[in-house]
Amino acid sequence: MAHFAQLNEENLVTQVIVVANQDTTDSDGMENEAVGAAFCANLLGGTWKQTSYNARIRKNYAGIGYKYDATLDAYIPPQPFSSWTLDESTAQWKAPVDMPTDDKRYTWNEATTSWDAVTE
Repeated sequence: MAHFAQLNEENLVTQVIVVANQDTTDSDGMENEAVGAAFCANLLGGTWKQTSYNARIRKNYAGIGYKYDATLDAYIPPQPFSSWTLDESTAQWKAPVDMPTDDKRYTWNEATTSWDAVTE
């Protein structure tokens, strides 16, 4: 099985579907993204790019609301906080301060741009 993400005009993921292997293979029996994307487009219209649960392609598994960045060839999740920056090597957002590594639970505080310990 292969997974494909539909992209809108802004390259935002609008849906992700599973496609059978026989619908993604070329005449030589090899998996081919272009064949799978064409199958999806013929079935549902639009623009499609392959995604992968194990991140073997495009750094992250696509989710609705993720953005496809052609330069990075990656799916980027929505930015969780305005102070966070994109790590282009992983296509993940990074806080301006690393989260503490002790046994406590933390939540991000955007107002102070710091990690607050969760009190229960």
